[in-house]
Amino acid sequence: MSELVFEQPLNEKVRNYLRLEHLAEQLDTHLQQDHQQRCFSPLLSLCELSERCDFRSELLQDINKLLMHLKTPAVQASLCQHQWQFFQEQLTLARELLQHPERPGVQLKRNRFLATIRQKLTMAGTCCNFDLPQLQYWLAQPWDERQQQYQQWVSHFHCLLHPISLLLQFTRMSSEYRQAVAHAGFYHDNSPNNLSLVRVKMDASAGCYPTISGHRNRFAIHFVQFDQQKHSQQTVQFLLATCS
Repeated sequence: MSELVFEQPLNEKVRNYLRLEHLAEQLDTHLQQDHQQRCFSPLLSLCELSERCDFRSELLQDINKLLMHLKTPAVQASLCQHQWQFFQEQLTLARELLQHPERPGVQLKRNRFLATIRQKLTMAGTCCNFDLPQLQYWLAQPWDERQQQYQQWVSHFHCLLHPISLLLQFTRMSSEYRQAVAHAGFYHDNSPNNLSLVRVKMDASAGCYPTISGHRNRFAIHFVQFDQQKHSQQTVQFLLATCS
């Protein structure tokens, strides 16, 4: 069986970034293949999140911090020239795009077709042609035309999703996996530094999964037997990465 990676954010900011990254992955999946009306779920979720929270100011702060961090000798020594140049160029470009005065996705809010879909899909079982004839019409269009239009809708959020991808990529690179053992299905640890993300990698054949909790510089991991849905009493070996 394959290896599984479980991630737990230790602050609200990284929690939001991971949720947006997850939506971005779903958007990309729907762009590659025709999944009919399922493509609207991540798009409309992204619209709702961007309306509820303006992530730009926090993203700009994080981008500026990372750009300053890239100038430190320790970071320059840890990255190859190609990696350093990649983050420097991409983050600088992302900062420029984020300074646009209009909030990402605001134009989609004025799209009458998407507004109708959004209103109806919040109700259970409303994908019938008599509920949403405009959706049935749209789905009947050639896939390449729908794909192009979907790509255009998604592009409104590129200025938001791309820097989040860069920040999370750098966060994950900040720590390498190390061997760890959970005795009687439990593991806990502390760190002298503030942590933002805990990552657990394990083989799916172990028959259990981790539930991770924590805040800042401490965390705990309980392993749960999937079949019985209760805490495991077994010794579990896994790989652990703690990212600042």
